Amino acid sequence: MKTRIALIAHDRKKDDIVALAGDFVDTLRQCDLVATGTTGQLLIDAWKLTVERKLSGPHGGDLQIGAELAEGRVQMVVFLRDPMTPQPHEPDINALVRACDVHNVACATNLSTARMLLDRLELDLKGVG
Repeated sequence: MKTRIALIAHDRKKDDIVALAGDFVDTLRQCDLVATGTTGQLLIDAWKLTVERKLSGPHGGDLQIGAELAEGRVQMVVFLRDPMTPQPHEPDINALVRACDVHNVACATNLSTARMLLDRLELDLKGVG
C-alpha cells in the first residue's frame, strides 16, 4: 500500500509548499497525494504530480482530509500554516491537527518538520531506513 500524504498550505505558504514538493518530487510521485483545492492545483501545475483535490480549506477541505485521516486513509500530513495571519476556518484547522494527534499521524506544520518527515520517508522508500 502506498503512503497517502495530505498536503495543505495557507495562502502565504503556498510558494513554500510548491518549492518543498519540488525538492521531494521523486518521493512524492511514489505516494498517493491528497490536498486542499488550490494547493493541489498548484502542485499539479508546477510538478505534474497526481493529486486528489478536495475543497479549499475555508470551504471544508481540511475537514474532508480530517475524515480520511480518521478512517485510517492518510498516513502523513504536511500542513504549512501561517501563524501570523488569522484564518477564518481556524476551528477546522485545529480539528485536523487534533485528529493527527488522536490517530497518531505524523503532522508537519512548518518547513523544518516537513523536511524531516519527507527525508525519512525518502529513506524508507529507498530501503535505507
